[in-house]
Amino acid sequence: MHIAPYDNQNQPIIDAGHSHVPLVYFNIVKLTKGETFASQVAGYETCIVPATGTISVTTGGETFARIGTRRANVWDGAPEGVYITTGARAEITCDSEAAEVFVAGALTDEVFPPFAIRAADIDPVQYGSDDTKTHRKIKHILGTKYHGRVSRLLVSELYTVGAGGWSGFPSHKHDTNRLPLETRHDEVYNFRFNPPHGSGLQMLQREDGTSGDAYHIVDGSTMVIDKGYHPCCVLPGYEMYYFTILAGETQRSLVQFFQPSHADQIETIPGIKDMIAKFK
Repeated sequence: MHIAPYDNQNQPIIDAGHSHVPLVYFNIVKLTKGETFASQVAGYETCIVPATGTISVTTGGETFARIGTRRANVWDGAPEGVYITTGARAEITCDSEAAEVFVAGALTDEVFPPFAIRAADIDPVQYGSDDTKTHRKIKHILGTKYHGRVSRLLVSELYTVGAGGWSGFPSHKHDTNRLPLETRHDEVYNFRFNPPHGSGLQMLQREDGTSGDAYHIVDGSTMVIDKGYHPCCVLPGYEMYYFTILAGETQRSLVQFFQPSHADQIETIPGIKDMIAKFK
């Protein structure tokens, strides 16, 4: 399911209990200097991440100040964020001239204290190669290093390295709980392109060996991944970024099932096994 860019007026793009991805919550909040927005999502733990701008976040009587260093776009430095306790109220105040803020959430009844994620805490991994057209970088905001401090939520930023290429390949899915082969994790992406008039393609193949769907993604597109294999690509000459929210049904660790017809490609892509391990 593709949601074209629109002015959501600080209202959820993926609300609690969404029909396709009920495990995920997603909002984009845009503020100008001095403005405050209150975020509170019953039944969901959340992570507040400025795409651009600097914010302060107050929750549970504690204030996390000066979160976010990027100004021009999501390529302008490392991300920062604040983890928010399940169902808790968080007040987001814009400290810079303007801020665009992602609010990512996962359904859970577990409760953990809030904490800040600074640029120095980001867990990066780079893999692939120009030759295989799979060169990319992942910046884990809420990655495996926070097991035991977060319930079901995984939050990352993914970048294609260089101009053009594929991401999410070999094709994989994570829509069924059948350990040790696979876990169910609902997933939502929000895409950005550099320059912004770039675009790409999101594939969604629900069954191996049958024809699937393809969506034209542009700057600001949101993709809802409820089931199926889902690689994506960017046009030659452009860079692609996507903010990624994964919410597990029964566990936080992600186990991807690679499409059998393409699984042998794992052996051809440098560093991909390290990437897979970073989600577990």
